Amino acid sequence: MADAEVRFGKNVFIGGNDVSNQTFNRKKRGRYIIHKGRPKKPGCVWRKNADGSKTKVCHLQRKKQN
Repeated sequence: MADAEVRFGKNVFIGGNDVSNQTFNRKKRGRYIIHKGRPKKPGCVWRKNADGSKTKVCHLQRKKQN
């Protein structure tokens, strides 16, 4: 088992959405789901996992690039 910590710095974008200055580790996880159209429930929510950790689940719409 490997332990790692992921830190997003300045100007980090996923699918055209700003995710800057966030840190994820084994207790605080992140999951980003990018939809081509508008998601049914857009935005982010925190979910509890069975092992006691939390996952930030974000349903985002892909933004057009200029």
